[in-house]
Amino acid sequence: MLLYPLNRFRLALLFVGVCLSSCVNDLDEIEKVTFNEKTPNEVIQDLDVIYLDSGKAKIEVISKITEIERNQESITKLKDKVQVNFYSSKGEIVSVLTALYGEINFTKGEMFVQDSVKLYNIKKKQSLETERLDWRQKDSLIYTTSKVTVKTPEAILYGTGIKTKQDFTYYQFLKPKGKIDLKKSNLKLDE
Repeated sequence: MLLYPLNRFRLALLFVGVCLSSCVNDLDEIEKVTFNEKTPNEVIQDLDVIYLDSGKAKIEVISKITEIERNQESITKLKDKVQVNFYSSKGEIVSVLTALYGEINFTKGEMFVQDSVKLYNIKKKQSLETERLDWRQKDSLIYTTSKVTVKTPEAILYGTGIKTKQDFTYYQFLKPKGKIDLKKSNLKLDE
C-alpha cells in the first residue's frame, strides 16, 4: 500500500506521541528503584574544616573521604585517613589525633576513631597508640577500654583503658601494666 504524504505525516506524529508518552517518569517510582537508605546524603573528598569558638580555632578535622548522613541523628563518617588537630586557647596545635576511620555524631556531640589510632602531644613529645578512642565534646574527654601503649621520652607504658583530655597533657590508665625505671626517668613522685 502506498502512503500519501499526509498519511506519512500522521504516522510520524503518532510514532512521536507514543514515544513521548512512554518516556514519562513518575519521580516516586524512580525513587523506589534508585533510593538506598544506606547511601549518604553528601560525599566530600579532601575535607579540611576548622571549628571556631569566639573566633579562635578549637578543632580542625581533616579527612580523605567524608560521608554525611542526616537521618534521626547527624552522622559524619571519616574514611581513608583521619586527622584531628586540637588547638590551645592561644591558637596553637597542642595535640594531633590520627586514625584510618572515624565517626562524628553531631547530635550527641561525640566522636570515635578506630584502626591505627595515634594521639600525639607536641610539647611533651608523647604518643598514645590504640585501636579505638572515643571523644566527648562537652568535657573534652578522650577515652578507651582497649589496649593502649603510651610512649614518652622517658618510658613506654602499657595498659588496658585510658582517660585523658584532648590536649593529652595528662592521662590515667584504667588497668596499667609494665615497669618503669625511676632512676633513668625524670618522673617526680609526690612526697
